[in-house]
Amino acid sequence: MNYPEQKIMKAFQIYTKLARDGKAGAEEVQQYKADDNIRSLLDNFTREVDCVVIMTSEEVFLVPHTKLSPFHVSNDWLKKNYLRSGATNGDIYLLYFSTIVLFGNFYDSYQSPEPTRQFIRLDEWIQLIDERIDQLTAHSEEDLKELEKEFSYNWTIITEKWKDMDDIKETAKKQTGNTISRLSFIDTVKRFLVDQELIQEIGNEEITLTEKAKTIIQRYFMEVEYNKGIFEFIYGFERREE
Repeated sequence: MNYPEQKIMKAFQIYTKLARDGKAGAEEVQQYKADDNIRSLLDNFTREVDCVVIMTSEEVFLVPHTKLSPFHVSNDWLKKNYLRSGATNGDIYLLYFSTIVLFGNFYDSYQSPEPTRQFIRLDEWIQLIDERIDQLTAHSEEDLKELEKEFSYNWTIITEKWKDMDDIKETAKKQTGNTISRLSFIDTVKRFLVDQELIQEIGNEEITLTEKAKTIIQRYFMEVEYNKGIFEFIYGFERREE
């Protein structure tokens, strides 16, 4: 398909802004929605770098679609910028697991159309992870190994990492330089998610989802094609037991 040069340049300008900043504003949202040529071109540009365009009412975002994307957040980058010295891939897995637990608890059921909660406190987030970890450890070691194959998640390492952390306060005397508390770890995950504009702090140790997060959750986390049933697995224990 042949596109007018003006449309090509405008789409490339938007792509350049997205590649540089990760997002663009209301003007670009309107251009993307209103102009079929610009939308088609921009989708083609982003597809070439294994990304997708997602949009809220006021902003448009460039989101990596696969690990092959040059915009994908690598494990080494996460370790360097957010996790403590000596962090392993197990810490990365727990960070992602904690994120999924947080996202899922804003919705009252698998594939909910909209969040049913406005905010979550940090201490409640920790409690929610405790509950999910307890559900995981209720499985036999053999079952966990099979579940690891099914979901491509190392559940054993995730549970071990969480249980190895102290559930005490940061100021407790038994804390050592090699010890990290669950509160400290969750604060790190929170900082990462805030920086990625997926959650927002609203005071009193409470956090809420951003419009960007809601859009991503609806488009990917709630779609079995993309999430391989991970939400249903993590939050489906009680339903299966019933």
